[in-house]
Amino acid sequence: MAALAVLTICAADAATRAPATDLIDLTVDEIRRLLNALAIHPTRDLAHRLRWSQWRRRHRARARRAHYARRLSADLQP
Repeated sequence: MAALAVLTICAADAATRAPATDLIDLTVDEIRRLLNALAIHPTRDLAHRLRWSQWRRRHRARARRAHYARRLSADLQP
């Protein structure tokens, strides 16, 4: 329970900072994945993990925008 509380606080803190334009906010799961990557294999593939995290967050942001645009266009059609 304490670990989940710490992750939730980290996610809330990251959300209050200046948002990146093409990335979603860090989620609890994303922070957990990054911390696990640092704790389990601290020197192996760290750069790869960070690039993968950025790619995943960018991909999710694009998918969210496309989904909202599709729903908006469907709502506007008679």
